[in-house]
Amino acid sequence: MMKVSVIGLGLMGAALARAMLADGRSTTVWNRTAARAGALVAEGAVRAGTVADACASDLVIVCVLDHDAVWEVLRDGEAALPGRTLVNLTTGTPAQARAVAVWAAERGITYLDGGIMASPSMIHTPHATVLYSGSEAAFDRHRGTLETLGTTVFLGSDAGHASAYDLAMLCGMYGMLGGLFQGIALAGAEGITPTAFTERLLPFLRATIAFLPDEARAIEAGDHSTKENSLAMQSSGFRTFAAACADAGVPFDLVAPVRDLVDRRVADGFGEDGLSSVVELLRAQ
Repeated sequence: MMKVSVIGLGLMGAALARAMLADGRSTTVWNRTAARAGALVAEGAVRAGTVADACASDLVIVCVLDHDAVWEVLRDGEAALPGRTLVNLTTGTPAQARAVAVWAAERGITYLDGGIMASPSMIHTPHATVLYSGSEAAFDRHRGTLETLGTTVFLGSDAGHASAYDLAMLCGMYGMLGGLFQGIALAGAEGITPTAFTERLLPFLRATIAFLPDEARAIEAGDHSTKENSLAMQSSGFRTFAAACADAGVPFDLVAPVRDLVDRRVADGFGEDGLSSVVELLRAQ
């Protein structure tokens, strides 16, 4: 039977290991704070004595705090990793993913980088999606095992693409949550409960989400013309929004950056454009 190791047993790493155990897979675990492995060992996992021991499995999954911790694991397990498949599910940047891919290739280690689009409680359910990029051969070979964690999506041979999608999608999530929290604060100042507000917000957001592909196509085409809401009109709306927050004593911090981008674009002479036009201020220079 193929052996799997999970290195890093925080909330997410422990969830990954439990998914493997639930699927009946031979699972070895290691964590720098050894006590964190206790519950998983009681559930059937094998405790590795060292990082190198954990790196002796066919498939080695690393899910640690950050890329400094990833490099610590790689340095300690380097001798055992050649000939293995390394899957790094630690959140990181595209550049960090590519650096690990180069390091692995130089040592005969097959590498996949990944981005987990789920919370720990979603792992091993249909609601979890894990993005992968890097070695397609490794993805194909281990796909059945990786699907234990959730829906798998392969994004190509560039090891940085999983991280790029991961972080960009998180931008969308945090932007949405920021708007939610700003709205809850403003509604709350008027005596509206978070539950009542959210009940009305959800249908509006669902309708708005339907327009996202149109925004993406406009950006790709460089055509920000609109027959709906111009930036000049939305700039006026933001002034009203800010005034309502000021009247209520509610900080405008979470939405102010979007207002500022709209105002800059209007000042630059693009007031008749649609909202997608603000992306021109965000593009890499």
